Amino acid sequence: MSETNHVIVIGAGAAGMLAAIAAAGEGAEVELWEQNEKPGKKLFITGKGRCNVTNACDMEELLGSVVSNSKFLYSSFYGFTNQDMMDLLEQAGLRLKVERGNRVFPQSDKSSDVISTLSGLMRQEGVKVRLNQKADGLAVEDGVCKGVRYGGRIQAADRVIVATGGLSYPTTGSTGDGLKWALDSGHRLTELSPALVPFEVKETETVKELQGLSLKNVEAAVYDGKRELYREFGEMLFTHFGVSGPVLLSASSFCARAIRKKHLRLVIDLKPALSWEQLDERILRDFSDSRNRLFKNALNHLYPAKLIPVIIARSGVDPDKKVNEVTREERRGLAEATKSLEFTLTGLRGYKEAIITQGGISVKDVNPSTMESKKVRGLYFAGEILDLDAVTGGFNLQIAWSTGWAAGKAAAS
Repeated sequence: MSETNHVIVIGAGAAGMLAAIAAAGEGAEVELWEQNEKPGKKLFITGKGRCNVTNACDMEELLGSVVSNSKFLYSSFYGFTNQDMMDLLEQAGLRLKVERGNRVFPQSDKSSDVISTLSGLMRQEGVKVRLNQKADGLAVEDGVCKGVRYGGRIQAADRVIVATGGLSYPTTGSTGDGLKWALDSGHRLTELSPALVPFEVKETETVKELQGLSLKNVEAAVYDGKRELYREFGEMLFTHFGVSGPVLLSASSFCARAIRKKHLRLVIDLKPALSWEQLDERILRDFSDSRNRLFKNALNHLYPAKLIPVIIARSGVDPDKKVNEVTREERRGLAEATKSLEFTLTGLRGYKEAIITQGGISVKDVNPSTMESKKVRGLYFAGEILDLDAVTGGFNLQIAWSTGWAAGKAAAS
C-alpha cells in the first residue's frame, strides 16, 4: 500500500463510520464526508432511540434473516461477524446487553452512546470527519473513480466509498443522492420500495376503533390470493391507518413487491396456542361461568376491551343474546373471528415511516468480498445503498457493519 493511499468515505451512518474505522486501521489516510451537522443521525433514532446494534444469533440464523440477496453477504458476514461488532464496541468501552430474540443493545439504552463510541474509534484511528460537507457526485474517468465532486470542484482520492443510505427517513439525510451517482456511473438499480414499514388497510373504520391496541403472541399470515407470502408469530399494533408492530414490519419486506400490484389478505390468529377444539372448550368454559349474561358482556376474559365489538361484529352473533342461548354454529363463528381475523392490506406507508429501503444498487455490479464496483475501479459501496435488506432485530445494522468493514479494508489495501 502506498503511503499516499487516500480514501474518501461519503456518509457518516453505520456503514460509513465502520468503513472509515476499517480503512484507517489499515493505514489509509481517511476523510469521512457527512452533509449533516453530526454523524449517525439515522443511527440515533434506530431501535426507538435505543439502537439495536446487532443480533447475537448464530451465522445460519443471521443469513436466514436476510430478505434480499443473502448469498451475497456470505463473505462479508464471515469477514466481520456480529460477534466481531460486539467485541469492537465492548473493547472500546461500550457495555452491551442481549435481550429477547437475541437483540443486542447498549446497556445504557442510549443510541448516542453507540455513536460516541464509534466517533471515539474514528478519532483514535485518525479519521478526518468533515461535517456539513456535501458531495455533489463522483469524479469518474475511463472507468476509474478519481475522487468526489463538490461545489464545482473535485477532491481527488485514490478510493471512494459511497455509504449514503437509501430513501428511508429522509429527514436524517437519506435523500437518494448515492443511488443517482451509481446510476450515472453505469450501475443497475433494482426496484426501490419502503420496507420494515407499516401497512395501510381497507377496513379504515375498524382500525380506527382499534387504534393503539397492541396484541402480543399472535400469528399473522399474509396471502396473495391463496399463496402464502409470510407467516410469523409475535407482536402487532393497530394504528389509525392500518397495522404495524414487529411482526407486520417484517411482513412488509416480504410483501413489498406483491402489494404494489394488488391488495393482499392479512389473517390474524389471536389464539395460536389453542387448536380449534381447545378454543371451543375455552369458550364453553367462559360461557358456563357467565351463563345468564349477555353475549357482549361475556367476552372480557378472552379479548382486550377494544377488540370485543369487532369480534362480536365478525362473529355474527347477536350481542344482546344470552350466553346460554348461543348455538354451536354461533360458537364456530366466534372461533372463526378469533383464529381468522381478516383485514385487506392495500399498500405500504411511505419512506418517511420506513426503517429501511428495499432495493438499491444491484449486487451483480459489486464484488461481494471487497464491495468494489465491477463497473468503476476504485469505487466501493456499503450499507443500505445496496440491494440488501433483512427483517427486524438488528440484522439490517449488521449488514451495514459487515459491508462497511469489507469496503474499508479493501479500499485501504
